Amino acid sequence: MKRNIKKVAVIGSGIMGSGIACHFANIGVEVLLLDIVPRELTDKEKAKGLSLEDKVVRNRLVNEALATALKSKPSPIYHQKFASRITTGNLEDDIAGIKEVDWIIEVVVERLDIKKKVFENLEKYRKEGTLITSNTSGIPIKFMSEGRSDDFKKHFCGTHFFNPARYLKLFEIIPGPETSDEVLSFLNTYGEKFLGKTSVVAKDTPAFIGNRIGIFSIMSLFHMVKEMDLTVEEVDKLTGPVIGRPKSATFRTVDVVGLDTLVHVANGIAENCPDDERHELFKLPDFISTLMKNKWLGSKTGQGFYKKERKKDGSSDILTLDLNTMDYREKKRASFPTLEMTKTIDKVVDRFKVLVNGKDKAGEFYRKNFTALFAYVSNRIPEITEEFYKIDDAMKAGFGWEHGPFQIWDAIGVEKAIELMKAEGYEPASWVNDMIASGSTSFYTIKDGATYYYDISKKEQVKVPGQDAFIILDNIRKSAEVFKNSGVVVEDLGDGILNVEFQSKMNSIGGDVLAGLNKAIDIAEKDFQGLVVGNQGANFSVGANIGMIFMMAVEQEYDELNMAVKYFQDSCMRLRYSAIPTVVAPHGMTLGGGCEMTLHADKVVAAAESYIGLVEFGVGVIPGGGGSKEMALRASDMFQKNDVELNVLQEHFLTIGMAKVSTSAYEAYDTNILQQGKDIVVVNKDRQIATAKAYAQLMAEQGYTQPIRRKDVKVLGKQALGMFLVGTDAMEAGKYISEHDKKIANKLAYVMAGGDLSEATMVSEQYLLDLEREAFLSLTTERKSLERIEHMLKKGKPLRN
Repeated sequence: MKRNIKKVAVIGSGIMGSGIACHFANIGVEVLLLDIVPRELTDKEKAKGLSLEDKVVRNRLVNEALATALKSKPSPIYHQKFASRITTGNLEDDIAGIKEVDWIIEVVVERLDIKKKVFENLEKYRKEGTLITSNTSGIPIKFMSEGRSDDFKKHFCGTHFFNPARYLKLFEIIPGPETSDEVLSFLNTYGEKFLGKTSVVAKDTPAFIGNRIGIFSIMSLFHMVKEMDLTVEEVDKLTGPVIGRPKSATFRTVDVVGLDTLVHVANGIAENCPDDERHELFKLPDFISTLMKNKWLGSKTGQGFYKKERKKDGSSDILTLDLNTMDYREKKRASFPTLEMTKTIDKVVDRFKVLVNGKDKAGEFYRKNFTALFAYVSNRIPEITEEFYKIDDAMKAGFGWEHGPFQIWDAIGVEKAIELMKAEGYEPASWVNDMIASGSTSFYTIKDGATYYYDISKKEQVKVPGQDAFIILDNIRKSAEVFKNSGVVVEDLGDGILNVEFQSKMNSIGGDVLAGLNKAIDIAEKDFQGLVVGNQGANFSVGANIGMIFMMAVEQEYDELNMAVKYFQDSCMRLRYSAIPTVVAPHGMTLGGGCEMTLHADKVVAAAESYIGLVEFGVGVIPGGGGSKEMALRASDMFQKNDVELNVLQEHFLTIGMAKVSTSAYEAYDTNILQQGKDIVVVNKDRQIATAKAYAQLMAEQGYTQPIRRKDVKVLGKQALGMFLVGTDAMEAGKYISEHDKKIANKLAYVMAGGDLSEATMVSEQYLLDLEREAFLSLTTERKSLERIEHMLKKGKPLRN
């Protein structure tokens, strides 16, 4: 049967329930969010003379929970206006509303007796065929549907979202004994295609896949800390970005999540997995028991492995827990020779061989840590899943690992890792030895741009399912390369479409990237149909390389600097005025120059998690790659729709002047950086390059005509300039901005007003670009601007402009 999800009901409005409700609202689904009715009045309600029968009281719990969620940072919702898609109610007055929904998601307290009562009540109102799932993180699915109807059981399973639901991609689907294949197939597709998740079907085993492996990994570290006499700082240094894990690494992550949450899951595994070969590992070390006893649970209690302490002068220090004395002390810097050896290795996957061969404590740590992990994950097949790639998917999507355990094993070398395992007293599961005996020397292989994995039952490499909707650049880069320099790789995506993939540090934009972009346009105009600018790094681009700008300014090489800025402007303009359609695919941080490039595409296919903005004011300059010009142009285009032209121009001016950065792609529509009716947003970043390619193809097939350069940009001249100058004077007088901030703002004002023209005038884009470049160059001669740039460079901030 064909299913359409138009409306869902979320039962339970706690942190998780409200987060799930918000994410469905994010993708345009109507949500009914229900919770229990309060049994007592608050003091405020008593003072107002309210009773337990008043609707405002009966919906208090759900309304307060949702309001708290909507105020939380980071936000669970792409745009605050999307909250209007959520209707709140309670489980007594509004439960009949579930007759109208297509999917019911239970997110109540983790107690089987309570869940079973909720399901009994829901079945009275649920219409046949409606999906009904539980967001349990560990209660066996088979117990929850006991006593329910056949139709209920057929449409029931676990759907485990990870918290926060908007940001963590893992979506575990856990079938019950009678869940239909149709339901599982639908949820698997819906999770990936609509919710933007990595869908993983797991067996109904304790903690499923993600938490079973994730908690093992953390508990293994907890026991290793004492064994190797490691400090909190050392562990977080070793288990963070250097191995492709989040910056919060291990102990900071536990503080954020809450130690009690981790201990609850660990205890559940210990109680329910008596035959686990590492059962003893799930028992709490003494220092964890002490933390639990002291209620040092992390951020929620004000202290955990780290503690923020206020000083008398109002500033604060971050103290670290000494695991030997259990007292807090000043943070210590952690460093290891082995880590120093990886600093020149950009790709995380290439570091693992170096790390396990280290001769210091770090090398010993990685050998112990990885070999224990490899042994454990190999023994979980087929207990928690038949296919090992699902373990990798779960760890990447649920715990933010860049590479899953079997991918790390491949990076070290399967046989080399087995040698290391044996040296540490571990053996891999027998199927791994069978794999090697069959002639497969790695868990994964790449063939024709697709990823294959070793199928244990077939004893051969088979294609990982579900890839057809994706283009994985790592898989095609070597075979599809058309051009390469130090800044970019240009790949043939097929069907006449090229892709420009940035390869610089943090995807910053320098001369090599711009040269690569121009070369790609040359090639595309000659032999292809369209061009995508996209990559699959952590961020699209943190902007132009201001280190290069700083050096030219300090050396007073103003002719060279002028040429460099003009080259950037000309490159962005080529994106707009080339003979082939161009599509830019931003994601993550898309700042400064990265934003300017986005502004000049024929079409933008943005990932929902895109943080886009023109942030140049922060380094003491204005956007110089066409961004200032473009915001003036976009304001001009809106003049016809708005009678108050000065107000429209002021809004676009403030987008730059306040260095506004959207917290989602949808917010970028508010600042006119993305444009309604032209640019689109995709929720699943894995689909982004393929979607961008499809739009480039479509534009080419519909008959793309090279645009004519515009000469119809309306600028307001002295009228606008006077308004801006009065405003900046007032801001400086009120001490809201510094004298130098005022100087930057006035330069921007001059550009966006079109100079000091005596009346409103139609000008060309090139006219505005020349004003923009002149203003940018003049600011680079300012000592204050150079000091800001130098300060950012010394602090190691992203080189963005």
